[in-house]
Amino acid sequence: MNITTPVIAALTLAGMATLAACGVGEAGVADSDVRQATTPVPVEIAYPYRENIYASYEATAVLTSDADAPVVARVAGELVELLVEEGDTVEAGQVLARLDGERLRLEMLAAKANLTRARKEHGRNANLHERGLISASAVEGLKYDLAALKASYDLAALNYGYSNIRSTIDGVVAAREIKPGQNINAGDVAFRITDTAELTAHLQIPQSQLPKFQVGQTATLHVASMPGVEFPASIVRISPTIDARNGAFRATAVIENSANRLAPGMFGRFMVEYELHEDALVVPAAALFDEDEQSTVYVVNDGEVAKRAVETGIRAGDMIEILAGLSEYEEIVVIGHSGLRDGSKVFASNTDTNSFSG
Repeated sequence: MNITTPVIAALTLAGMATLAACGVGEAGVADSDVRQATTPVPVEIAYPYRENIYASYEATAVLTSDADAPVVARVAGELVELLVEEGDTVEAGQVLARLDGERLRLEMLAAKANLTRARKEHGRNANLHERGLISASAVEGLKYDLAALKASYDLAALNYGYSNIRSTIDGVVAAREIKPGQNINAGDVAFRITDTAELTAHLQIPQSQLPKFQVGQTATLHVASMPGVEFPASIVRISPTIDARNGAFRATAVIENSANRLAPGMFGRFMVEYELHEDALVVPAAALFDEDEQSTVYVVNDGEVAKRAVETGIRAGDMIEILAGLSEYEEIVVIGHSGLRDGSKVFASNTDTNSFSG
């Protein structure tokens, strides 16, 4: 029996089946590639637009007040009356507390009595001298004694006045360091008064940034306790010397705070605007990606995208200036470009292409 013919026939059928199977698989992969190339990808698009844009520098600092003064006791004594509390608004010269000044009052009265007696004695001797009854030297000696007693009285009156502890500046009582009934020594800090109507911050700026700063520049302040709220500030002083410890110079910013929304001790983040580019062409920073160390965007034309290298300028927040490579009349992909390539089909998922909401 000859089996060669059936075997050859079987092998032939198996090979045809294999070829057929391979043909089906190749067709499936090709169809998938075609579908991927022709199926539009949802993206968000926007047009570049023009606006004034500032180059800025960010720095952090603690808010302080230049008008911050400790109020110290000038004389010793027991605190008998407390007239203000923390948070009270006070004026320069206002009495904040009273010490037991009875001893000082008596010393003042004694000095006054001695001064009064000396004045009367000097007056009598001056009259006698005019009548030629006593010498000029005797009257002159009484004159010096009178001056010394006047100084003693003035000092006693001054010390008695110091039994009233007074504010040295206008401001708010930031701290009370004494308690009723407490025995206070001369030189003890009784209160701390702070004027918070204007706050300051000392920004440490690297040497490399020095040419970008000048007096009069504006800044924007943000504090963690009030997210989203901006406070205006301005640069009023720039130190002419560099701090050798950190290689930085100091720029002083002033913040108007008449509404008392800010407080000394708050940690602030400052954005200093140092260079204005007027009518600049800007795009959202999310629209750009780097390829071969070149800033690139996807430009949309008739539902297809094409890569476009662009030259960028300054960045302000989430916006970047475009110096070359793009016009304000070209649509660009803002979100969704990570899965794109040249020639990919796209459709805009955002309805308003004049603004970016991503």
